[in-house]
Amino acid sequence: MDLGFLFLHQSWSLMQLRSLLCASSAFLLLATTLVVVAVDNSTYYVPRDDILLNCGASGQASSFDGRSWTGDTGTRYAPSLNAGGFDALRLDPSVSTVPYSTARVFTSPFTYRFPLSAGRTFIRLHFYPSDYSNHAASDAFFSVTSGPYTLLQNFSAYLTADALNFAYLIREYSVNVSTGDLNLTFTPSTTHPNSYAFVNGIEIVSIPDLFGSATPLLVGGDDDHIVYTIDPDQALETVYRLNVGGQAIPPIGDSGLFRSWDDDSPYIYGAAFGVSYSKDPNVTITYPTSVPSYIAPPDVYATARSMGPNAQVNLNYNLTWILPVDAGFHYLVRLHFCEIQYPIVKENQRVFDIYLNNQTAKEEADVIGWSGGIGIPVYRDYVVMTMGRGQMDLWVALHPDTRSKPEYYDAILNGLEVFKVENSNDSLAGLNPGARSQRYVDPRDLRKGSAKHKSEVPVIVGGVVGGFAGLLAGFCLIGMCKCQKKKKMMMEEGKGAVASNGPYDLSPLSLYGNTRSAASAESNLCRYFSIAEIKAATNDFDESLLLGVGGFGKVYRGEIDGGITEVAIKRANPMSEQGVHQFQTEIEMLSKLRHNHLVSLIGFCEENCEMILVYDYMAQGTLREHLCKTQKPPLPWKQRLEICIGAARGLHHLHTGAKHTIIHRDVKATNILLDDKRVAKVSDFGLAKIVPTAVESHVSTAVKGTFGYFDPEYFRTMQLTEKSDVYSFGVVLFEVLCARPALNPMLSDEKVSLSEWALHCQENGMLDMIVDPYLKDKIAPQSFKKFVETAVKCLAETGRERPSMVDVLRNLELALQLQERAEESDSVDGGISDETLLFAGPENKDSDDRLIESSIGGQSPASLESDRPTPSAAFSDIRNPNGALGGSSGISE
Repeated sequence: MDLGFLFLHQSWSLMQLRSLLCASSAFLLLATTLVVVAVDNSTYYVPRDDILLNCGASGQASSFDGRSWTGDTGTRYAPSLNAGGFDALRLDPSVSTVPYSTARVFTSPFTYRFPLSAGRTFIRLHFYPSDYSNHAASDAFFSVTSGPYTLLQNFSAYLTADALNFAYLIREYSVNVSTGDLNLTFTPSTTHPNSYAFVNGIEIVSIPDLFGSATPLLVGGDDDHIVYTIDPDQALETVYRLNVGGQAIPPIGDSGLFRSWDDDSPYIYGAAFGVSYSKDPNVTITYPTSVPSYIAPPDVYATARSMGPNAQVNLNYNLTWILPVDAGFHYLVRLHFCEIQYPIVKENQRVFDIYLNNQTAKEEADVIGWSGGIGIPVYRDYVVMTMGRGQMDLWVALHPDTRSKPEYYDAILNGLEVFKVENSNDSLAGLNPGARSQRYVDPRDLRKGSAKHKSEVPVIVGGVVGGFAGLLAGFCLIGMCKCQKKKKMMMEEGKGAVASNGPYDLSPLSLYGNTRSAASAESNLCRYFSIAEIKAATNDFDESLLLGVGGFGKVYRGEIDGGITEVAIKRANPMSEQGVHQFQTEIEMLSKLRHNHLVSLIGFCEENCEMILVYDYMAQGTLREHLCKTQKPPLPWKQRLEICIGAARGLHHLHTGAKHTIIHRDVKATNILLDDKRVAKVSDFGLAKIVPTAVESHVSTAVKGTFGYFDPEYFRTMQLTEKSDVYSFGVVLFEVLCARPALNPMLSDEKVSLSEWALHCQENGMLDMIVDPYLKDKIAPQSFKKFVETAVKCLAETGRERPSMVDVLRNLELALQLQERAEESDSVDGGISDETLLFAGPENKDSDDRLIESSIGGQSPASLESDRPTPSAAFSDIRNPNGALGGSSGISE
């Protein structure tokens, strides 16, 4: 019979659960681990306090791994115990008898008191949700506090285990004990009838200060050198503890702290697993004084995962782990490294970059440079800030560094830990997975046709289904079933509003917080809609109101405020890979930006597993709909120019009109919308990136966008600048001129890409072959010449050769003026001549642009909000592991 470690890692990313082990293999793993543990335990940490309380029982009992548990009946830890001890009415055969066969049940608040030495301590709580005597498992709702810290609030082990399909749960916390006593208080809920609290086992293990000497850098802020201090009094919750590249390590295999280390493979993104390996036989793990052996056991450093031996392959993907976490907390990410195989013995042999949540955590990481030699462990700490509520993915990604020209283009990781840091309310608590209005649905569950929704929270719990499960049960770490505690929303008659920090302040936005007064926020609110309002607006998502389908999901036409206001409602597809991050990005961007040529975000809904955005209704749809494969009448040339000018104004505002430059990163004809007057507005900011400073800087993330619009320099160098938007806009300009899509795979190879084919035709004086036939004899020659020159310059091979968006805008406005003058003088007749095509050819592509100033009177157009120089900021973007470009709609766009 098969055994399984069942790992739930809820997210919008598409991964599969793996790591099923057969019972015989599990037994061999246990035996092997016991042998390994016996090799060298002289360096292991010996806790001053090591208490294992078997709740609801009396006397001594040993668990399967030989650890001795003491019943809580009559112990000094519960001298006034008046709560009942009960046997589980049924015990799943997969569950270890100790400590899960008995429970202590509380119908009123009760406190365990543990006299301890001062210092940091692990608290592990064990829960087996079963019926106990006349207490139904479903009635247990309770909170757990330890001194000032809230560990659990309104917690239901039954709902959590049922949602996760696991037999038992374990939670691990780290708190500081300063008074000599550690109190654990269990309080039944007062809001649920027949409520009670229970616990099956409590572990109290004193530990060295694992975090006091840490100086983690805060990742993702404007300053790359902000040190985030872990205060000695802060509580943390273990979220992940992974033995990267190796097998699971049970508590008795740890270096004295009785931690469990899990297999990392279920969390690897996509099919790019890299290569896992063990240390060379003649390599000895030697701890330096800066890395005590209790930081991680030798077995963690003795195995690793790297990208593989093929440098060319490695340069084209990231080795990525996706770790679902609760939003709204800070997370301490600890990465363990150790070079363990020859010939990596000196600096600059293997150098790589580290990215956390698509932000650069460390460039040019060199393990040998850090540690000083092979077989010497080292670790690095970083803190990631998450915003909003609900579930989000925490990405850990590695990519070879090319700047240092190392000997091997590769990356390595040995171990990975993630700890949640208490919030400002001293709380680590979250919601029950049964509170479905606050959860997301795992798209994997939908694919499998599961009748149950899995929990929104990352869990590493023991769930086993076979005869040897009792052996494996104790090896499974930490049931960390946590849902994000619902944060307060500013409500006005049932409708919330989100205020930003100012119209051009693009510092991180709390989606549900409001730190400004109503007066200062009036012009910059993002309204919160309930799911009931959304359903009313769309007639319960009536398909007859469907406007279109994109990479994010479906877009519906709707009415709000009693039918007064028409809106477009974009409903996320739970199967979409774009997910939470782009949902939050769109809200953050558009709630802080207001411009006539940027689509306005009215509000959003995040309820009942839904992610919904509400925009101004654009009655004329997308620009693409008016250019090709459409029944709509063709657009006149003058109107096409006006639309291009409007879009250019919107992009110019993104690049120069806000506090920080914003790079759209997905400029295309389907992301330019037209209102009822055909005024163009740039839309879809889910892939946008903010340049943190006005000086050259960069972050790294997966390359994203849409095929056919990618800047070749961006693709080649992985450097993203605002000139990448300019390139994409150049493709749009040729779409407008030629009325064909950016990519048409049905054409011959040389014609598939519009940008390449247009440049070829322009260089050979053949543009008349691809210009929209409707426009023949309707474009003034000088207007055509200026438009083509502008489009060609946008498609220059390097960003340095491309114009800024303000220059593009000026040239387009000049092209419009030239068209209007020609129409006024009736000189359009004859259209595009051979002479015009020659003027637009390669020998004239650097023609004098001084016409701009003379024709506009030497002044910049009134539409320009700012003529200040655009920052030359670079973003180093790395390709996705699976070769696809995340978040893009690809060729079909």
